[in-house]
Amino acid sequence: MGYIEGKNILIEHHPINGTQDRTGSYVNELVQLKVDVIVSPLQSAIRAAKQATKTIPIVMVVASDPVATGLVSSLARPGENVTGVTRLGFELGGKRLELLKEVIPTLTRVEVLLMADSPSSPVAFKEYESTAGTLKIPLQSLVVRRPEPDFDGAFQAAIGRHTSALIAPTFPLFVRYQKRMIDLAIKNRLPLMHEQIDFVEAGGLMSYSANEHESFRRAAAYVDKILKGAKPADLPVERPTKFEFVINLKTAKQIGLTIPQSVLIRADKVIK
Repeated sequence: MGYIEGKNILIEHHPINGTQDRTGSYVNELVQLKVDVIVSPLQSAIRAAKQATKTIPIVMVVASDPVATGLVSSLARPGENVTGVTRLGFELGGKRLELLKEVIPTLTRVEVLLMADSPSSPVAFKEYESTAGTLKIPLQSLVVRRPEPDFDGAFQAAIGRHTSALIAPTFPLFVRYQKRMIDLAIKNRLPLMHEQIDFVEAGGLMSYSANEHESFRRAAAYVDKILKGAKPADLPVERPTKFEFVINLKTAKQIGLTIPQSVLIRADKVIK
């Protein structure tokens, strides 16, 4: 788009690394710097930015429904100073359950890993719950708490309930404990469905999601329009049009799961 960092654009990077306690202070630093645009994929950062400023435009790249979680008034008319892209992380829950059902014909129970204090948790579970009822799959929430989530205990509880598979929404803290979750899933031979491809590339079993790279490219287009004078309230929130189904065949073999050929041929990427 013609921007060269250090010449005609300056980018301030503030990695949060899965912790939430300093999110507000990071956002306040950006507000005090009087940046032209704030960009974030984290709901906590977007909420903090909304509280900190009503004038600086905020571009989001979120996995959830921004209307259901209260980030914008509507997709067509976001209002105020927030707009951007939704990756429909939770709204794709039905498709993920359908794929689990195809991969595991004997599927009898699925549990969704949730954060106890996250406003996204009820929204995430609701999206999966509606399809689970249609597919007649018993669904249960599996809650972990900050600051040090007991994943060992959570996985053992799921196994004790004879759970067939787990689904892990993309909470920031789960990103921080990515390797721990994946290792436990493999150790306990428990299929784990993810909402982002990078979890599968790190050893997770499979994921179905919007194309993440495309989502951030679209976010860059929003920044460009805003820097050229557009108002966030006038820019409708975009929904994704490209989706990816990724399977880690090596992990499937490690947990003793055979992926049907009918499912494999539909995958956009197979990691061997």
